[in-house]
Amino acid sequence: MPKPTRRLPPLRALEAFMRTVRLGSARAAAEEIGLSPSALSRRIGNLEEFVGKKLFTRARQSMQLTDEGHQFYDAVSPHFEALARAVEGQSENLSLLRLHLGVLPLFGTQRLFPRLTELRKLHPRLHIDIDTGPHLETRVGDTLDAAIILSRGPDRSLHAVRLDYNKVHAICRQELADELGETVDIDRLAKQTFLVHTELPASFEAWKRALDLDDLEPAAIDHYDSGQLILEAAAQGLGIAIMHDDHFRRATDRRLTNLYDVEVESPYSYWFVCKPAALEERPVRLFHDWLVKAEL
Repeated sequence: MPKPTRRLPPLRALEAFMRTVRLGSARAAAEEIGLSPSALSRRIGNLEEFVGKKLFTRARQSMQLTDEGHQFYDAVSPHFEALARAVEGQSENLSLLRLHLGVLPLFGTQRLFPRLTELRKLHPRLHIDIDTGPHLETRVGDTLDAAIILSRGPDRSLHAVRLDYNKVHAICRQELADELGETVDIDRLAKQTFLVHTELPASFEAWKRALDLDDLEPAAIDHYDSGQLILEAAAQGLGIAIMHDDHFRRATDRRLTNLYDVEVESPYSYWFVCKPAALEERPVRLFHDWLVKAEL
C-alpha cells in the first residue's frame, strides 16, 4: 500500500521566504519575484501559518529573521537546492546555465581549473565563460556575473566572500638567493630589480616595512599584469618577485626560492564578488555555494 503523500508548504510562499533571506531585503525580493511588498508579506505569512512559527519580526519596512526563522532556513535551504537540481536534471526543456566569471589567470590556473571537473559532475548544465581582462571588480554586474579578485577590500555595494589570507614572499632564482646571502643587506638589494604586480603595489611596501627596509631604492621596479609571468621572470633570473606564498607553493618550481625565508602579512586577499541580487540567479548561486564549500 503506497505511503500517504506528505503535505508540502506552498512553494510560492517558500520561494518568497528564501529570496527574502538571501537578498536581505523584502523589497528586493518582491522586485525579483515581480510582487508588491504587501503580496510578498502575505506569502510569507501563509508560510508562517503553515509551519506554525514566526519566521520574521516586522518593524516598519524592515523584516528580520527570528531564531526560529534562522533554524527553518538552515533546515530547508539544502533541500530547496536539491529539489531545484532534481527538477533541472529531469527536464528536457531547460537550457544550459551560463555564468560569466572574471578570474585572474594565476588563480584560474593554480586553484580553479584543477577543481572544475568536480563542479561539472555536480552541475552538468552549468557552463562558465572565463574573462581574464582588466578591472574585473568594476565590470561585475555589467559584462560579468561575478568575479574572483585580489583586493584589499571589495566595494561595499558588492556581496563579497573572502577566500584566503596571504603572506608576502620575495621570490627569486636560487642562484641569486645564494649570491645575496642569508643576511639582509640593503646595499646589495639596492642593486637588484624587483618584479611587482601592477595591481598589488602595497605588497612591496609591506615587505620592505617588515624587514626595516623603508629606505630601500632598488635599481629598478618592473611591473607585470600577470602573476604567472612574474614567477617565470623570477625563475629566469630577471629579478626578485614580490608574490604571495600560495602562488609560490603551488608553482612547485625548483628554480625558485623564498629570499630570507621571512613571511609578511599581505594587504591583499582573494575575494569572490557579485551583485547581491545576482545570488538569486541560479548560475551564480550554484557557483557561489560550490566555491565556498570547495575551499580552493
